[in-house]
Amino acid sequence: MAQYAKNQAAGFVNYISKVAIVGAGGNVGKHMADALLQTGKHTVTAITRIGSKSELPKGIITAPVNYADEESLVQALKGQEFLIISMAVSGGAAAEAIVMSAAAKAGVPWVMPTCYGTDIENRKLMDENLTGRGVYANIEAAEKNGLSWTTMNCSFWYEFSLMSSNCYGIDIPNRSATLFGDGEVPICTSTWLQCGRAAAAFLSLKIMPEDETDKDATMSQWRNKPLFIQSFVASQRDMLDSIHKVLGTTDADWTVEKVDAQERYDAGKKLLGGPEGYKGFSHCLYTRTFFKDGGGDFSDKVVNKALRLPQEDMEEASRRAVDLAMKAGEFSYSKGAH
Repeated sequence: MAQYAKNQAAGFVNYISKVAIVGAGGNVGKHMADALLQTGKHTVTAITRIGSKSELPKGIITAPVNYADEESLVQALKGQEFLIISMAVSGGAAAEAIVMSAAAKAGVPWVMPTCYGTDIENRKLMDENLTGRGVYANIEAAEKNGLSWTTMNCSFWYEFSLMSSNCYGIDIPNRSATLFGDGEVPICTSTWLQCGRAAAAFLSLKIMPEDETDKDATMSQWRNKPLFIQSFVASQRDMLDSIHKVLGTTDADWTVEKVDAQERYDAGKKLLGGPEGYKGFSHCLYTRTFFKDGGGDFSDKVVNKALRLPQEDMEEASRRAVDLAMKAGEFSYSKGAH
C-alpha cells in the first residue's frame, strides 16, 4: 500500500537531512561525503575508529567510536536518519552486522549496506563472481534488524579497476593488457564521482510522494531494492582504446594478449585460500562478470535519468585512472576495495 506524506504524523519532514557514513575516508565514501556536503541540504557525520588518521572532507562532523563496543556505535548513530556503510572487503559481514544492530538500536530507519557491485538480482552472477555471500549477508542483517535498505549497484569502480592488471586486465605502468576472450564483452562500470553524485541525488529526493497526484521520483521507490547506476557501458577493448587516447599509444606500443575467460576464472578459483588468494578473488570477480551474456551489463535497469546524473566523459575518467595507476604500486583487492 502506497504511503503519502500527507498521511504522516504531525511534524513529519519528507526529506533526509542527517546522514552518517561508515567509511567516509575511503575510496567511495569520501566522494559520497563530498557530494552530500555540496548539496547544502545535509549534515554529514563520519563514524570513525578512535585514533583514525583518515583524511576527511572539510565540513564533515566526526564521531569516533570503538567498533568492539556496540554501545559506542549506538551513541554515535542516535539522531541519524540514514546510514551509508562502505566497509573494506576484509571487514567482512560479521563487522557489518554489528553496525546494523547498533543502527537499529539507535533508531536509524534506513541504511545503504556495503555492496557497490554487480546486479544483486542476478543470483547466478553474484554467486559465481564470489560477491553474493557477503552482499546478501549485509542485506539480511539489515532486514533482521528491521531496517529499510537500498544498495547502490554501480558495478566496478572504473578508475579503481584500472589500477591493476588483476582487475580489468590492463596494466598501465607496464603497458600490457590481458583481454578475457576477445575483450569485446561490455559491462557497466562507474566512477567514484558518479557514485558520490548518485548518493547525494538519492538522498535529496523526497522520502515519499506528497499525495496521490505526486509523480516525482522519491526514495521510497528504492526502499528495500537496489539502486542501479553507471557511468559507462564498456568492454575491455573500449577501455584500452580510451587509455590509448590518453597516452597517445596504440596496441603496437603495448603487449596485448587474449586468454580464455573460463580458463582464467578456473585458475583464479585455484588460488583462493592460498598466499595469492587476493589475486584469485580478483580474477574470479572480474573475469566472471565479463563472461559473454554473463549479466555484467545491467544498463536496462539504471536510473541515471531519474537521479539526473550527468553523462560522463570516458577519456577524462581514463586520465584519472592513468594518474592513479602510475602512483598505485602493487595492489591487493582485499586490502583496498573500500
